[in-house]
This record gives sequence, C-alpha cells and structure tokens, in this order.
Amino acid sequence: MKIPLQPDTPENRALTENVHPSDWANPEPTGRYNLVVIGAGTAGLICAAGAAGIGAKVALIERHLLGGDCLNVGCVPSKGVIRASRALFDARNGSGFGVLGGESISFDFGAAMERMRRLRADISHHDSARRFRDELGVDVFIGQGSFSGSDTVLVAGKTLHFKKAAICTGARAEAPPIPGLTEAGYLTNESIFSLTTLPPRLAVIGAGPIGCELAQAFARFGSRVTLVESGPHILGREDGDAARMLQSVFVREGVDLHMRVKILAVEMRGSDKVLHLERDGQSVEVVADEILVGVGRVPNIVGLELEKAGIIFDKSGVTVNDTLQTSNPDIYAAGDICSPYKFTHTADAQARILIANALFLGRQKSSALTIPWCTYTDPEIAHVGMYEQDAREKGAEVMTLTIPLADVDRAVLDGETEGFARVHLKKGSDTILGATIVARHAGEMINEFSLAITNGLGISAIAKTIHPYPTQAEVIKRLGDAYNRTRLTPFVKNLLSGWLKWQRG
Repeated sequence: MKIPLQPDTPENRALTENVHPSDWANPEPTGRYNLVVIGAGTAGLICAAGAAGIGAKVALIERHLLGGDCLNVGCVPSKGVIRASRALFDARNGSGFGVLGGESISFDFGAAMERMRRLRADISHHDSARRFRDELGVDVFIGQGSFSGSDTVLVAGKTLHFKKAAICTGARAEAPPIPGLTEAGYLTNESIFSLTTLPPRLAVIGAGPIGCELAQAFARFGSRVTLVESGPHILGREDGDAARMLQSVFVREGVDLHMRVKILAVEMRGSDKVLHLERDGQSVEVVADEILVGVGRVPNIVGLELEKAGIIFDKSGVTVNDTLQTSNPDIYAAGDICSPYKFTHTADAQARILIANALFLGRQKSSALTIPWCTYTDPEIAHVGMYEQDAREKGAEVMTLTIPLADVDRAVLDGETEGFARVHLKKGSDTILGATIVARHAGEMINEFSLAITNGLGISAIAKTIHPYPTQAEVIKRLGDAYNRTRLTPFVKNLLSGWLKWQRG
C-alpha cells in the first residue's frame, strides 16, 4: 500500500486505509445526482453528509485524502503536537506547584509524534470513504474531478450528471518566491508533521497563526527557533495588546524574533540552511537545520476545468455571491476555495448554507455569519466580531472595556494570569461589536461572545448570567459588571443616594 503521509508507520497505514483506500473501486454513476461535491475536506464532507442525510442523491469526489487539510495536515495533527509541547512545558515549569525535576525531565519527540499519528488515525474513521459509502449512502469517487460541461463532472473516466454541484477543494500552503528556498528545501504544514526527529535549529518564515503556533511548540520541545516576519510584530491582524503580550511570552521562552526584515535569499552551506536577511540596511544571517514556511495559502483550482462550466475565478479562488453561488447558477462553493476566512469552522458553516441554498432554493447569506477565530498558542488569542479600529472606520463610536486575568481568582490559582478579556461596545448602548480574549483556553471562552453577537444579546445579558465560581470565564461576566458601572453616572448615583436617604428618614 502506498502511504501518502510519511513516515510509513502502522498509524499512517490505518489513516490511509480510511481516507484513501488503495483497493477502492469507484461506483458506477446512475442517473442524475442532486448534488455532486468536489473536494472532501471539511466543507465537502459536511455538504455530502448533510445532503445525503435528508434524502439527496450525492456524489463525493476526492483526488487525495478524505478529511482534507484539517484532519491530515492541519487542525488535528497541529493540536496534537501543541498539546504535547504544553505538557512538557508544564512539567518543566511546575516548581511553583511543588513539581520537582524541572529541566532534567526527559522528552521523547518521536513518542509525541507517534501519539499524534495514532490519534489522527483514530479520528479519521469519521471522514472515511467506507463510512460515507456504507453508513451515509454517498457515492464516493477517488480521483481528479473536473467539469466537462455546465452540468457534468468527469472523474476517473466516468461522467457524473448533476442538478447542483459544490466546489469544496480548499487551499494549500504557499511558498514565497525567495531565491534558493526551493533548492534548500523547506517544510510546510503539509510536511512538518511527518518529522520523526526534532530539528536542533528551526527557522520559521511568517508570524501568522501557523507560524506562531508551531514556533512556540517546537521551541518548547527544545529546538532553537528563529521566527522571521516582515511586519513590525507577530500576528499582525490581531489586537495589538494581545500580540505584544504573546510576543513577550515568545521572547521569555527563547524564540529568537526577527521582525521588520526582508529575506533576500536562502543558501546551503554544507548541511546548514542559511537565510540571508536585511533589516534597516544591515545584513543578518540565520542558520537552521529546517525551514518552516507559514506565509499564506493558495486555492486549489488546478485541474477543475472551471472554464468548461462557466465558472469565474481568480488568484484568490472561485468567485461567489453572498449565497455562495458561482457564476454558474447551478454550481456553488464553500470553504477555503472561496472564503477569506480560512477556518475549519467557517467551512462547516458555509457548507450548511450551501445545502439550504442549492437544494431548497434558500437565500441564506454568508455575510450573516458571526465567525470567531483562535490562534492556539499559549496563551491562546481568540477574537470575534470587529476590532476597535474596524468599528471606527465604519463610523461607529466605541467604548472599550478590558479586564486583566490577574483580577480573576481562578487565573491566579492556576498561575495563568497572563491575559485579558476585552469587549468593544457601541457607545451609548450595550451592543457588542467585537471581543478579544487572551487566555490559556481563550478558544473555549470566546463562544459566549459569539452566541451573544449572533443572537443580538448585549453585554447586559452576560452581566445577568450567573457564572460558576471560580472559573477563568468569570472574566467575561466582569466585563458585564464593568459596563453596568459605566451606567452609574454621578447624576444617577445622586438620585439613588437621595432615594436611600429618604428611605432612612
């Protein structure tokens, strides 16, 4: 059996058997499908499962691995690796809790990666070709799908006729055009999880979410990590205070930061990979054993023959309207192939919109989605809605409230006071425009704000909600309390004092 993901281990063989079986036989297409889905990543799997679950005749096409990036080379393996690095960090920094050993605690990188591969293989059952065929009733085709007309798709020599189609082919890692980079060789999220030995020196190009998450994880494992970024600070799109707080954590944990630099070239010097940088007119060299590139993604449109179906596209992906319909009214798209928000949960949400709009004449709008996101560093940075600058640019007057985690008892007890919760309100009301949380489990905590924004609930509703004590999520209720205090103006306070004085008389 050919193993598409290295190394060739029992775990990866089990994964392959689920998501790209070597003995797979494509079915014979019969009649017209209600929905043909091209791409079996998150968006495609949700489209296929959801449509089949309500009685549609569905075909699902995947040329590589069912589960897409998220399962195979994205969310699942990265979080497994991050969890291992966090466990090691806690063990080596537990002296304040009475845990002895510190830096003398040993670590097996190979065992941590084996655990990740094993858990990934276990999870892969949910996305397996046989499950979709045998349990969900989907016709699963493995091969390159390409449009052969406005209502037909060709895959492995077979023509599929459809009433509606969904393009869910996602995106892939992009490498910048740096002279010598290709010749020297580099890793992306599609290859770094195949490592079996820890690189002593790792250079990371790009301080976005992927670069930051893996830079911190590998530094905690023991790599000497250098993070290279052209911008002034890490996570350039995030709240400035949040990014600066995390940047100070990186420095403390030994990540070597090179900000505001231009990468001129990469060369091999013996077995070393040397990055030639320029900062303020000065030359800087970074020597590494491996280079990880995390600077962006490009849409997977090659081979789709979109022109034959009259589908408009550009370098950013397939062009869709607010209902996710392409220029061919019978063909829709969802996920990274068409969305600027390249998150698994966005692909999931858009797939649900696609089913309603494509199969039931719905008019649900992608722009109506409230999309939170989280960078899974330690601490995590989670956000939903608008940033303060976004709101001001749209003409909204903003009141911003911030509560540091150091004011929250549970964070103090956990030794996790580095962080804060921040909410942006429409001035003069309790309307939540956006929120940012910096905390070890910020991704779990941001959902309260997402729920409030989605359902039109103001910060007052959160203030009225009882939160268990002691929890770190209590910081969100503290924001509600802080808003209520802003309503206690001197005039209101004088009125209340006068009333209470009269009561005493």
